Amino acid sequence: MTIELPDFPWDSLAPFAAQAREHADGIVDLSVGSPVDPTPQLVRDALVAATDAHAYPQTMGTPELRAAIAAWYARRRGVEGLTTDAVLPTIGSKELVGLLPLLLGLGPGDTVVYPRTAYPTYAVGSVIARTAGVATDSPDDWPASTRLVWLNSPGNPTGAVLGVAALRVAVARARELGAVLVNDECYAELGWQPERWGVGDDDDRVPSILDPRVTDGDHTGLLSVYSLSKQSNLAGYRAAFLAGDAAIVRQLLEVRKHVGLIPPAPVQAAMIAALGDDTHVAEQRERYRARRTVLSAALESAGFRIDHSEAGLYLWATRGEPALDTIALLAEHGILAAPGTFYEGESSQHVRLALTATDERIAAAAARLAQFSKA
Repeated sequence: MTIELPDFPWDSLAPFAAQAREHADGIVDLSVGSPVDPTPQLVRDALVAATDAHAYPQTMGTPELRAAIAAWYARRRGVEGLTTDAVLPTIGSKELVGLLPLLLGLGPGDTVVYPRTAYPTYAVGSVIARTAGVATDSPDDWPASTRLVWLNSPGNPTGAVLGVAALRVAVARARELGAVLVNDECYAELGWQPERWGVGDDDDRVPSILDPRVTDGDHTGLLSVYSLSKQSNLAGYRAAFLAGDAAIVRQLLEVRKHVGLIPPAPVQAAMIAALGDDTHVAEQRERYRARRTVLSAALESAGFRIDHSEAGLYLWATRGEPALDTIALLAEHGILAAPGTFYEGESSQHVRLALTATDERIAAAAARLAQFSKA
């Protein structure tokens, strides 16, 4: 029996990438959100110091790592009462997204819900587990067979953020159905427009699904997923974790122990260093803020409208034309972006432009967009 998976979407960008590389000043690749800035030295030092890793690492994470994760949620996300048995490190976040329906024991007859405009791996996870998949943003449309709901706030690709009120509605509906509710929060440290998600003047943090304003202190049926790839430039380390309902975490831990889904010991040590230092995160956020300012102004001057994009590493932009037409025109100017068709279907009129390029390449993109607007 085979699993019918969709084609890997980024392979279809090859012709546009080839055209963009022909530009006299080279390609500006804004298609993938892979960090280009250095991994912080304190993290690299921690990794090196832990390379005498002769013993098998712990699937649950070392006690020090679990304590660091719980402390980070309290300090950075305002999550109260999270114990060390309610957190679990993962090998990056993508494997968790793709495997979670299977790890939860879901199968035919169950439904997995995910956002309408979304990172495609949510749907892939549903296919792997042979569940039904439903793409919707309305809790009213979650069917009675729903057993797992994915939220993604801040969202990829749109950068949209769900406020406390919207998260509370989602929690209530998931509990009504007896479904596990998971929020993929990997961009939470990169919030740009807090006035849009209504957290108040004294708090500019993106709300977590575990925020006490959302949960009233009850984490039953809830999980938060986070990655250090974005905030700490650790994409190559595959360093992520989940937190929430301790009973669900124990269930996932048992399965992961049996199949050997274990972050390497040196990576666990590096994660402790990254989670304990806020300075490098603030510095990286300001790099992205500066790039966002330059690129968003250039896009708007070139006739684009930027939708959502109040958090995260991307600008979700449109010219009011089919997405692939915009991708082709950008490629003519040496700029490679991701078409919205990857995330919201063939009718998309949006493109996603990543801020993960050097300052020099972002400036080059802005200069080319200035010419683009005169064409």
